[in-house]
Amino acid sequence: MPIFVAIRAAIYATAFIALWAWLATLVQPFDTILGIGIPPWVVAIGILIAAFGAMLLITCVVAFVQSGQGTPAPFDPPREFVAIGPYLVVRNPMYIGAFSVIFGAALALRSVSIVCLGLAFLLAAHLFVVLYEEPSLQRRFGSSYADYKQRVGRWIPKRGRQARGAI
Repeated sequence: MPIFVAIRAAIYATAFIALWAWLATLVQPFDTILGIGIPPWVVAIGILIAAFGAMLLITCVVAFVQSGQGTPAPFDPPREFVAIGPYLVVRNPMYIGAFSVIFGAALALRSVSIVCLGLAFLLAAHLFVVLYEEPSLQRRFGSSYADYKQRVGRWIPKRGRQARGAI
């Protein structure tokens, strides 16, 4: 694995996290306007969800660098098709990890505004995946991606015979 690919991936992933952290600081003041509280007992749950999301994100970035020889950035994608690790369970684990970090942080900070930001992220990710990413991957990788889509769910793991035949 070329070290410069790993460095680029780390920089892009850090910038992505910084962007959403910055957006969270922008929306959090709206909590007072919304007037909806999140109970204190969810703080520990939020920390666990955010930690799970962070581990999932790290695992996905490592898979992109090691197996795909690329980064998570759409302008510097993996050169090879990545269908290992969490990508055997769902097609978009990186977005699930990012949402988990945002949602977990929202619970840990007891911020309804950040929960809304997380939902906006999820909607944006879904639209990006459906309108750009999947058609792009289909053109780039052809039948191997079409077969992968049949076996692995976009957001929710598939059950039964199809899933057992995963790559």
